[in-house]
Amino acid sequence: MNITRELVDAVGDAFNANDIDAVMQFFSEDAVFDHAVGPDENGVRFIGVDTIRNIFADLFDKVENVHWEILDCGIVGDKAYCEYRRTAKHKDGSTEQYLSIDILTFKDGMIVHKDTYYKQRNA
Repeated sequence: MNITRELVDAVGDAFNANDIDAVMQFFSEDAVFDHAVGPDENGVRFIGVDTIRNIFADLFDKVENVHWEILDCGIVGDKAYCEYRRTAKHKDGSTEQYLSIDILTFKDGMIVHKDTYYKQRNA
């Protein structure tokens, strides 16, 4: 199955809806999520759909809303390279904004690896 911009946009729409069930329909059972921060060279690695579900559900629970504005997206082979402006409005009214890149690797139309990078902002 070829990756299309429509598929990548559908993933983005699910994340922007802050809908964990919609998000998780795009991840394979054995998917890997490499978070941008952590002690290892790949950040912190989360393996398996249930573990990844918990990570994103926790994010959605902590914020009033989080939105990823697509700045650019390229598809090469089984990978989508997506640049975003991520804005989160926290429940206390504060906001957080930074630029990020996701490298999404697909197999049979499902995400098998989500690798995230973002600009670290100091307070």
